[in-house]
Amino acid sequence: MTLPSFPTLESLPAADNPSLVAPPVAAALAGWPGAARVAVVDIDPELADTAAMSEAYDIPMTASGNCVVVAGSRAGDERIAACVVRADTRADVNTLVRKMLDVRKASFLPMDRAVVETGMEYGGITPLGLPPGWRVLVHEALLDEPVVVVGSGVRRSKLLLPGPLLADLPGAEVVPDLGR
Repeated sequence: MTLPSFPTLESLPAADNPSLVAPPVAAALAGWPGAARVAVVDIDPELADTAAMSEAYDIPMTASGNCVVVAGSRAGDERIAACVVRADTRADVNTLVRKMLDVRKASFLPMDRAVVETGMEYGGITPLGLPPGWRVLVHEALLDEPVVVVGSGVRRSKLLLPGPLLADLPGAEVVPDLGR
């Protein structure tokens, strides 16, 4: 099986290189049938932010998936979702995500809390290996990309996977117009 790749990056099998990803990501890869189709690539951690990475490694913004964590509550029940949107868009948090979570107000989870609860580094949070019970909302537009770049749980690497595989992530819900 050919691993997803970009000419400017060296793809390695993600499941065979757990030291290149955060521990929760490595654990998720170890138990997920789709892991054989996921690559990990080393990057300069100073270039982990999407725009910098895209420019430095010649990756189209349309091939990058940003993962943001959103929370809201209703009747004392907190509801959290990780939203994976194409990098040239923004998550529709105030309307679509808020309605999907069925909360009065949705907002980004504070960075320090997101880092602690995911076991991942800020700037590396990814939809693979998230805490149980978190919803994973995937922007439908990403499924059309042959290769999508997402975080690996750490800033020093990224995961590459075929766009359609995002729909098979554990707990994934494909959402049209998630990004605007």
